[in-house]
Amino acid sequence: MASRISELVLDCADPELLARFWCDVLGYVELDREGDGSIEIGPPDVGFGGHQPTLILSPSTDPRAGKLPLHLDVNPTDRDQDAELERLLALGARPADVGQTGDEPWHVLADPEGNEFCLLRRRLDP
Repeated sequence: MASRISELVLDCADPELLARFWCDVLGYVELDREGDGSIEIGPPDVGFGGHQPTLILSPSTDPRAGKLPLHLDVNPTDRDQDAELERLLALGARPADVGQTGDEPWHVLADPEGNEFCLLRRRLDP
């Protein structure tokens, strides 16, 4: 028997902003809201427990210090990497520098709160 990642929790200053951003990026929908202001988003028509993990945006006032020790990688599903990069930038992502050389086949970006994520080249099935 093994475990599976079911949720990823991201502390953030503005769960509403990041829920909208990540729903647009991933094609997710809002699944649940908790009394503490947390918002859970996930794949439509699947919700918690599906093959893709849900994302919980949890309100926090603790300042983040430095680069996150864990980041998300995303892949385009219905366009090439360049077109997906344009789409992500239009949604509010911005280029991030974490020491890359510029020769990498991926793009390092940051969400509206500065959380780094990478846009990989390989196109995946939706």
